[in-house]
Amino acid sequence: MFLGTHQPRLDEKGRLFLPAKYREELAEGLVITKGQERCLYVFPVEEFQRITEALRTAPVTAKAVRDYSRVFFASASDETPDKQGRLTIPQSLRVYAGLRRDCVVIGANTRLEIWDATAWETYLADQEQAFSELSEEVLPGVL
Repeated sequence: MFLGTHQPRLDEKGRLFLPAKYREELAEGLVITKGQERCLYVFPVEEFQRITEALRTAPVTAKAVRDYSRVFFASASDETPDKQGRLTIPQSLRVYAGLRRDCVVIGANTRLEIWDATAWETYLADQEQAFSELSEEVLPGVL
């Protein structure tokens, strides 16, 4: 499970340090792809395989499945962090997410998300009220 908020910086070669507590889990490889709201999703290989299987069993006759799968897989890149725990983010994904220097890496349960720091601050500010209002809808009777 991935938790927390981290603020690494992107270097001139398009690399950022993965949070130290997740480096071992991601050392053998990961998949990075486009996420919603212009962030990037970083999946351990096993989790990406689980999602792949779910999409494989979805009806190819459904236009939404085809559209989502095309973007999701076409933008995916399998990467292996270097020995120092740095992840190289492909240029096309850096452009998609608007990544410059200051980034935010958040734990999002089964994945990490990489955000441009300003975009994350804006998103978080916009979602604070909705977060407090949605708990009963998202987790009825739990919180």
